[in-house]
Amino acid sequence: MKIRRVIRWSVVAILVALIGWIFIAYWTSTNDCDHKIALVNPMKAIRYCEYGSPDVLRFEDVEKPVPTEHLVLIKVRAASLNAIDAYLIRDTWLVRLFFGLRKPKKTGLGRDVAGQVEAVGKDVTQFKPGDEVFGISRTGSLAEYAVTPERALVIKPPNISFEQAASLPLAGLTALQGLRQGNIQPGQKVLINGATGGVGTFAVQIAKSLGAEVTAVCSTRNLDLVRSIGADHVIDYTKEDFTKSDQHYDVIFDNVANHSFAERRRILNPKGICVLAGMGGAKTKGREAIPRIIANFTARGLSSFIDQKFVIYVTRMSKPDLEMLAGLLEAGKLKPVIEQTYRLNDAREALRRFDQGHAQGKLIVTVEQDNKS
Repeated sequence: MKIRRVIRWSVVAILVALIGWIFIAYWTSTNDCDHKIALVNPMKAIRYCEYGSPDVLRFEDVEKPVPTEHLVLIKVRAASLNAIDAYLIRDTWLVRLFFGLRKPKKTGLGRDVAGQVEAVGKDVTQFKPGDEVFGISRTGSLAEYAVTPERALVIKPPNISFEQAASLPLAGLTALQGLRQGNIQPGQKVLINGATGGVGTFAVQIAKSLGAEVTAVCSTRNLDLVRSIGADHVIDYTKEDFTKSDQHYDVIFDNVANHSFAERRRILNPKGICVLAGMGGAKTKGREAIPRIIANFTARGLSSFIDQKFVIYVTRMSKPDLEMLAGLLEAGKLKPVIEQTYRLNDAREALRRFDQGHAQGKLIVTVEQDNKS
């Protein structure tokens, strides 16, 4: 009886503690959007103060960031959108759990950034004011100024534009690091499912630069696009299911995750590798994303018992990888596909287009310092 009583009260105590934690976490997850703060050095920026659709984005004055220690202040010339930007503003329990139960704690949006160094922190040694750079922002790149760790920046090649440079960081790193998981060798057959978004267009070109024979999966309207960036073969998914063909591949770079474990196994060579790179981009909503995440982890687990491998990875900031991508860009072996550019005060429209899915390559936001609402 004593043991039952202890267990019962322990469960009650845990539940009370959990409810208390949720209550405290809910009411402390807030931001300064509605606080009236006198701005010393104002700048224009895009912020999201609530969860919801792209309509929640605000174009307003915020305090200009200050670079400390290892940080670099960038005068932003261009930024680009990624799936993470669309996910962050959505009102889903998963987003709230990680980024603020009641309101988003961090309100800046945008990761990819390209621009000129405005100032540097006291510990920065690799950059100086005036340098043209690109990389991944810490505070949100949809703004006139952004701060970025020194290790997340590289020098922009002089023969590429700020728009081209801004298209590269996250999508390029995701494609490069994922294909590296596939251990591609010259002459191998590689299939890229989801070949026309930001990650997909870079994956096609990087796989070609590694000497692979590339098959790209896309819709009818994108057939010419993927051929123009180097795909050797193209499959129109509106007319043909690539998992039902007689062709086999050494590597599948799956950026969509819309086929079962068994279907993908069927077209993999006996020791082939399926790289689980994504879930279909921004168009994949919450109800679709969770089953695809579960399916990916299930496939990863099941592949432990067979010769074929299903690999999950997390894109990481890597200065050497970013420098490698910059080199490919400078040499003309990588050509960013940019569907459209928008001004900073049109970022809401840009994210709305991105959120619809099926964008060809990247959507770019350009920044003018005298931009006014």
